[in-house]
Amino acid sequence: MNNNCKNHKTKKREEKEYKDLINRLNRIEGQVRGVKKMVEEDVYCPDILIQVSAINSALNSFSKVLLDNHINTCVVENIQKGNMEVIEELTATLKKIMK
Repeated sequence: MNNNCKNHKTKKREEKEYKDLINRLNRIEGQVRGVKKMVEEDVYCPDILIQVSAINSALNSFSKVLLDNHINTCVVENIQKGNMEVIEELTATLKKIMK
């Protein structure tokens, strides 16, 4: 098992990756708060739905970045060390997120 993904439970991220992920989540959080305010203010449904679509897009983008980072660090490092179980884990994760 590599140092970055001990028991697949934690991962020490590089500062740049960490900041990027947190910034993306902060923007998403702000978007969700904005939609909540729109509902509270009785904004017209299609306008809210457009904002919800933007949130879904932002979450998908976050997931793609996180998956890319995971493949290029944890998965690659485990394969290089001969731990092929990481491929089964990746496949299972992809099945879960591609519902």
